[in-house]
Amino acid sequence: MSFTGFVGHEGAKLALILNAVDGLCGGVLFVGEKGSGKSTLCREFRALLPAGTPFVELPLHATLESLVGGVDIETSVRRGERVFQEGLLGRAAGGFLYVDDINLLSPEIIDALIRTPGPLYLPGGAYGVLQGYRLLATMNPEEGEISPHLLDRFGMAVVWTSLSRRDERLEILKGALAGEQPGRDEELRRRIEAARRRVRDIPVPGRVLDRIVETCAAHRLEGHRGEIFLFYAARAYGAFMGAPETTVEHVAAVSPLVLAHRSLRSPQEGHVHEDPPPAGNDAEAHGHRHDHPHEGDLQERGAPKGGEGTGCCGTDEGPGASAPREEVFDVGSAYGVRRFLLKRDRKLRRGSGRRTKTWTGGMSGRYVRSVLMKNDDVAVDATLRAAAPFQVLRGRREGIVIREEDLRFKRRERKTGHLVIFVVDGSGSMGAKRRMVETKGAVQSLLLNCYQKRDKVAMILFRKDRAELVLPPTSSAEAAARRLRSLPVGGKTPLAAGLMAAYDLVRRVNNKAPETRFLVCLVTDGRANHGLTGLPVWEELRRLFPLLKKLPSTDYVVIDTEDKGNFLRADLAAKAALLLEADYYTFETLRAERLAQIVREKSAAVGP
Repeated sequence: MSFTGFVGHEGAKLALILNAVDGLCGGVLFVGEKGSGKSTLCREFRALLPAGTPFVELPLHATLESLVGGVDIETSVRRGERVFQEGLLGRAAGGFLYVDDINLLSPEIIDALIRTPGPLYLPGGAYGVLQGYRLLATMNPEEGEISPHLLDRFGMAVVWTSLSRRDERLEILKGALAGEQPGRDEELRRRIEAARRRVRDIPVPGRVLDRIVETCAAHRLEGHRGEIFLFYAARAYGAFMGAPETTVEHVAAVSPLVLAHRSLRSPQEGHVHEDPPPAGNDAEAHGHRHDHPHEGDLQERGAPKGGEGTGCCGTDEGPGASAPREEVFDVGSAYGVRRFLLKRDRKLRRGSGRRTKTWTGGMSGRYVRSVLMKNDDVAVDATLRAAAPFQVLRGRREGIVIREEDLRFKRRERKTGHLVIFVVDGSGSMGAKRRMVETKGAVQSLLLNCYQKRDKVAMILFRKDRAELVLPPTSSAEAAARRLRSLPVGGKTPLAAGLMAAYDLVRRVNNKAPETRFLVCLVTDGRANHGLTGLPVWEELRRLFPLLKKLPSTDYVVIDTEDKGNFLRADLAAKAALLLEADYYTFETLRAERLAQIVREKSAAVGP
């Protein structure tokens, strides 16, 4: 197998070639399903690099010290002084740092990668990479998301799928059986080297700069890295093609590589991957239930048919829209939800789960750093590093002399679950345009996510003039799904009552189990119209939000159920999220990360 002989994935090959031509192209991320050849192509790419170019692999089990450098124990013991050794980042300077499954790295390693400088442009006409590296990585989005900050750091990204045509698969098999093919990449290596020598001298006319800015603006990019990386990619492509100057055609050729992971919306559609309306059987055509609640799990249930016209209540949505009678709506289709990025705290916990990393006071969990705080878990490596520089002074003869002040202890972390409290709007306005069907589908999707993360869940329903704890804290997925199906709709919107019920529940649970972490998920359109104290409704809420924010170990998420296509939209749920300092989602943005969605859609388009 060779780089030139690699079958298909021409966009991925081009991205690697451009990074070999110009270090300022910013690295590449390959996103795709397992077994599709991402890692194979990355390793074959190494042979194209000039002699002496660093190509360093970062293993998933790497520690922070191995990444950024630390004390060289052997040399320090021999010399009797502290001697530092270079980390993986230092060894990759001026070349490539390769990471397989980058989305599975620990947060400490991710943070170090984000904070470490990449390729730098040197002032005064100098050019090159100084104390920087190009990040080359792969990931399978089905195994976990990637930090938005780290994603934006990549100059390019390519979405992969396995090749499915018979002739392609046969060619891959023959290439694997043929083994090494020396000399096959020689012509490509010469082209890259020639392009490297002239890339700095390729002019970029003003019309090309205008096209770069127009392209990024049309794709609604956040920040300005898109323009910068698109400039360097287009120039590198012009150099590789032997052109006398960079052209708008070069910009068009490389823009999919630079913009794939940055585009918020397609310039043609104005949105990204909108799902079709859910479908169901004729018996559910009006969006309400005709059967009785029964036991079941978190399996998907078909949502009713129908467009975005009048719901079963016979009313169109508006500022005061409400259902004339109480009804029980069906549950919409479930889907994968995006990951909530919750704050980490410094509290020691012994619980288990899969949502948020926390420090653990036991002997289990991942060893992340050494500390001076005494416990029963001695960090042998850190203790040796602390003692190494003093061995000559201590008269060491055979073994290493360790004193009490050298002792270091392990700080471990593991993931813990949360108590997720769903505060659900059951007012009459939720019945308009079948929104309660979609709301229940969103809550069911979140409940499934909570089951996978080993969270406990509770549910509060607010409507009419009160809030009710309809589901006390439980680990039962069946109980939660059963209770969700039977939630009714009708009456006023006592939002303050729902939030007060959540406040009381958090305080009660926290008094009994102070280690508990809470996630309050408010699901509402924000049209509060009934208070508790006689004050104006939003004045009452403004006084309530500071109390909620003071609750210990509590995070907030607001799911906005309002129809954003309505001319009379009020965006009151967004206002509540701002005052509560909560993460804010609509039904569209709640769905799984776009990278995972793109891979699934592309795989479906390729077919079996």
